[in-house]
Amino acid sequence: MLKYRMPAEWEKHEGTLLSWPHLKSDWPGKFEPIPWVYTEIVKKLSFGEKVYIIIDPKIRKKSVIAMLEMNGVNMDNIEFIPIANNRGWSRDNAPAFVYTPKDKVKAIRFKFNAWSKYKNYQKDKYIPEEVANHLEIGIKDAIYHEKLVVLEGGAIDVNGKGTLITTEECLMDQETQVRNKDFSKYNYENVFAEYLGITNVLWLGKGIAGDDTHGHVDDLCRFSDEKTLVMVSEDNPDDENYAILQENWERAQDFMLEDGSKPRLVKLPMPKPIIFDGMKLPASYANFYIGNEVVLVPTFNDKNDRIALNILADLFPGREVIGISAIDLIWGLGTLHCLTHEVPAFKYKEDTGKE
Repeated sequence: MLKYRMPAEWEKHEGTLLSWPHLKSDWPGKFEPIPWVYTEIVKKLSFGEKVYIIIDPKIRKKSVIAMLEMNGVNMDNIEFIPIANNRGWSRDNAPAFVYTPKDKVKAIRFKFNAWSKYKNYQKDKYIPEEVANHLEIGIKDAIYHEKLVVLEGGAIDVNGKGTLITTEECLMDQETQVRNKDFSKYNYENVFAEYLGITNVLWLGKGIAGDDTHGHVDDLCRFSDEKTLVMVSEDNPDDENYAILQENWERAQDFMLEDGSKPRLVKLPMPKPIIFDGMKLPASYANFYIGNEVVLVPTFNDKNDRIALNILADLFPGREVIGISAIDLIWGLGTLHCLTHEVPAFKYKEDTGKE
């Protein structure tokens, strides 16, 4: 019997975890509006669930509270967690969360090394344990061959029934941004089974152009329910994403879910290219976040914004689908899913302590 089960994002949340922004270099020349974008995200989530805000001690909490109150946030659902941190992308440096066989929530710690690209992440290695301590749940290290496995939350997506989707570019590349040297698919699948309860892994090829994570799946393809995959698609043959996304769509035709059935595949458009300093930014509607009562979708002042919102509204009929302007956020090379992380509902609280 599998020890753990990683729930899908649409399952009931205890709350949403995010880190209050403070690293100005993540948004070069664009930092000033970023905290206000965060207040809007927090506001939309706060009326349906608790929002846990990781706040670096050097940030004045009173000023953050003032901003939240000014924007009409439901402060009864706000809980601060003081943790010194480097990178504010909670999807990747927070722990994964799973259910134990007794339906207790446990945190799983993977190693975060800033996508094997940046050097300023040393404080972030303490985030999983500090979060687990605050939530009063147990934590377990994802060890394989006596090493802590490197894995970011944005590299995977799950349907809660045992199927996980990821990309070869992110996890299998052994030359650029190498996560786990000499790891095979077999190694990863063993890790996913042991720590996340995954019995079926779907492998896509490359991620979208401009993604500095080198292939995160949450800009590319997401589960919207246990049987449906929504995948971004590019119609312009001259766009560098065209061939990448065509190849992934063709791969998906052969996918099988954990029960042997084929997933329903839904296309999601891409916005027009957003260029900064000659570099294509990883703008994608697939970077949406599923809350208890809302689905927050990045928008880009693009004609496809409305099309994407309508597609997702059809896929999430029980939730309000809300566009959040990500024109400023995307300068940090990530948007809504990258900066949030769901905390599953506590059916029971796991005893605190490492295993």
